[in-house]
Amino acid sequence: MTPQQLLAALDGRLGPDAARWLAGALARIARDPVAIRVLFPAAGRRCGRDPLETSDPGLHGWTVDDAVRGLMLAALPLRGDELAEETAALYRYGDTAERRGVLRALALLDARAGLGDRGLPIVRDALRTDDPRLVAVALGPYAAQRLDPPSYRQGVLKCLLLGIPLAEVHGLRERADPPLARMLADFVHERLLAGQEVPPEVWSLLTAHPGVPGASDAPDPGAAAQRPLVAPAEDHGTRG
Repeated sequence: MTPQQLLAALDGRLGPDAARWLAGALARIARDPVAIRVLFPAAGRRCGRDPLETSDPGLHGWTVDDAVRGLMLAALPLRGDELAEETAALYRYGDTAERRGVLRALALLDARAGLGDRGLPIVRDALRTDDPRLVAVALGPYAAQRLDPPSYRQGVLKCLLLGIPLAEVHGLRERADPPLARMLADFVHERLLAGQEVPPEVWSLLTAHPGVPGASDAPDPGAAAQRPLVAPAEDHGTRG
């Protein structure tokens, strides 16, 4: 989101006191970048943590404090290395909500302030965690544009292992390639052998790469969406 879109989304979501606090915080950060170190952690307490859109209340949707923190980062009068250093420090010392706010804002900072690849260490750190709140937002627009292929593929697999819908992964249709399809085929094979359900969206990615070993074993995606896909139960002679 752009700062203008964030402000529009916050319109009506902030009470008068919260709106005044945010306006003052943004002005203070623009004058004194170091002030963000005190203001950034206070965003949730001062402005709220509710879903930004009531139609998207789930784990992966934007929250009010996400948007507020994005505006704070956009207000920093920094570019390049200085911006990257301040952003990395906010992520490093922040709690989960603060880290998520940084991850959300990376694409905005790249577009506005020349962040470039300097934010990639933050993305890679988030993908090393097992926290779905971080992993789900780490593969956002910034990662879709800049993350190297091996790390991107591992991030997709991490989403599957944590039960994060692949619809949350930005750029997946464009970046899905045969190496990722091979990883997904191995994932499917292991899930079927364990008698576990395979997320239906995995099959559509596999069928896009029929030359990959195991991809041709995918059932009809429509049928897969309607029932769990499990491996044959050899002990009982039944079929899943």
